[in-house]
Amino acid sequence: MSSKYKPGEHSTAHFVTFTVVGWIDVFSREQYKEIVTESLHYCINHKGLQLHAWVIMTNHVHLIISSNTARIDELVRDIKKFTSKKIVKAILENTDESRREWMLNLFSYTGKNNKNNKDYQFWKQDYHPVELSTNEMLQQRLNYLHENPVRSGLVWEAWHYKYSSAIDYYCNEKGLLPLEKL
Repeated sequence: MSSKYKPGEHSTAHFVTFTVVGWIDVFSREQYKEIVTESLHYCINHKGLQLHAWVIMTNHVHLIISSNTARIDELVRDIKKFTSKKIVKAILENTDESRREWMLNLFSYTGKNNKNNKDYQFWKQDYHPVELSTNEMLQQRLNYLHENPVRSGLVWEAWHYKYSSAIDYYCNEKGLLPLEKL
């Protein structure tokens, strides 16, 4: 997962994005979104992840994260590694998945053409962390992240989207994942 982009100070909030190879709309299925939320929950409880904001779109994930005990790049590596294996396994085992063969062929093709993988590649290699060093940057990314489902036509209001922290910010209610609000 080498990249020319490197995280800054790990205790400072960072905006990160993970994108599915080929921009495949894997997360149009709830069961695959649940795998991502389970992984985030685990990292919050066991790996020092501080989750400030998040959204799972149909083919990518946006997070605002930090950590006082772990490195951002190691957290991202662990999240991507775990979720990629678990989601590919879920697709392999889901005989009702109408797009199964097509998705697995693309993941396999991409994986075989990347020396960092053996079989499948689920996520694009990089994640381009952006250190949110000013309040203006932080507010811009927070709004962008939460309004993404609205811009995509998934919901009318940001806080209606289940797989997002918008409800925590807009309605002051608890969403699916525990947050350290900014």
